[in-house]
Amino acid sequence: MQNTPISVFNEYRSAQEFKASMGRRGLTEQTRMNERFFIGDQWHGARCGNERPLVRHNVIKRIGDFKMSQILNESFSVRFEAEGFGTPDPKDEAGVHRRLHALSGHYSATADRVKLDLLQGRVLRDAYISGTGVLYTYWDSAIRTGLYADRQKTIPLNGDINCEVLSIENVCFADPYTPELQNQPFVILFGRHELQEVLSEAQKFGADQTTLRQITEDAQDGKVAVITKLFKEYQAGGGYTIKSVKVTEHAVIRPVFDTCLTLYPLAIFQWEKSAGLIYGESEVTYLIPNQIAINRMITANVWSAMTTGMPIMLVNGDTVPEQITNEPGQIVKVYGTNDDVSGALQYVVPPNPGTAFSAGLQDLINNTMTQNGANEVALGDSRPNNASALLAMRNAAILPLDMMRKRFFGFVEEVAKIWADFWIACYGKRAIKVLQKEGITYMPFDPAEYHNLILTTKVETETPAITGESNLFETLITLFEKGVISRRELLERVPDAMLPERMALINKEEESADDRV
Repeated sequence: MQNTPISVFNEYRSAQEFKASMGRRGLTEQTRMNERFFIGDQWHGARCGNERPLVRHNVIKRIGDFKMSQILNESFSVRFEAEGFGTPDPKDEAGVHRRLHALSGHYSATADRVKLDLLQGRVLRDAYISGTGVLYTYWDSAIRTGLYADRQKTIPLNGDINCEVLSIENVCFADPYTPELQNQPFVILFGRHELQEVLSEAQKFGADQTTLRQITEDAQDGKVAVITKLFKEYQAGGGYTIKSVKVTEHAVIRPVFDTCLTLYPLAIFQWEKSAGLIYGESEVTYLIPNQIAINRMITANVWSAMTTGMPIMLVNGDTVPEQITNEPGQIVKVYGTNDDVSGALQYVVPPNPGTAFSAGLQDLINNTMTQNGANEVALGDSRPNNASALLAMRNAAILPLDMMRKRFFGFVEEVAKIWADFWIACYGKRAIKVLQKEGITYMPFDPAEYHNLILTTKVETETPAITGESNLFETLITLFEKGVISRRELLERVPDAMLPERMALINKEEESADDRV
């Protein structure tokens, strides 16, 4: 496989041409249009002038914000497992489960450090708008860990993983018809970087003066187009390693090197899976026609109300010589006979919009929201008669999001596997920070102890499934009403998510019981 600057840029251009052929507008142009509609710039290029207010009722953003919040508000944790090792042995003679437990705690500590919750929110937003969100993990040698390689603390151990959300416009895949990212022959990352930053990196990896001049010649506006190519190199004994090369259009910044990774350091989340493609589908693309119709109808409705409340005035210029400002209380002098006075001023009464127009507008808004899973029950706008009915109605409304939530958890598990790949490949022997419920501890880490383990990851939700939660609550109420369980037993069994302050109620129940005794 050739990995020269020319060949790499040709691969990048070929991938960009495929993106440009996607849909009616191409991936890049459609994403920009979707972004404008999401943030509210929904009259862009409409050429409607400034004579009337251009109203918008942003259903696109409300639908997206609702769905993203439902996914991100789910409490979960990530657990590492190893194939071939089942229920932990109390003695754990091999120490496997102890090491897996340490990885799980280190994942939590790392997630806090890189602010993974914020990154996940940006990935979801990108996926909603463009169809695909991308999280890139890389090794950052500048990170200070506070650890040392010697007891005298004279040799600092710096460097750790870091994460960045990439736009799908700047990520290209070797084969767009291969849906799984880890099955790609290569992945290309495009970016524009400051010239001095690129020159410094090239010098670090041994670039000569000729190469540095070529990099300078590639610069435009003080920045250089840089491509990082990640590709698989298969080994004679089986398996493969991920290698990388970094180039400008005519120069090599960093020659081919072995990352020592076994996974591409990217995880993608597709908002809607597109059959046979690695690129996802954006929901916004198909909401835009409805959004345009809603905005036009509301604007027409508002304009009609304004013309009804402030109608056009007809003035007889022969009998009213002064300027009419239409301000309340203005005294108008009229010259002529009584007939001239009565005919001096009159209003043009515009027709009222029909009731079917307003009803049709509201139906369009409601149907758009409902068909996309954001009806009034899910949004909390409905008013059921009791809490049990509210819970049942809300669970039924958000149940369609369950498949998207599972895809998101798959994305989270992929990120955890990538992080473990970095830890084993790049850490060396060191202490790792472990975050647990009891607090923060540091545990020894030796990559050699993990080389023969087939690691897997699993997301564990901290609240029951929505359907199970509803059924549990209804069952508890029934048992309490029939006298099978006491009020205290009811409170003890209600899920925390449904009654966060239940311990205070339990304590109050105990005090009441003591008073009765």
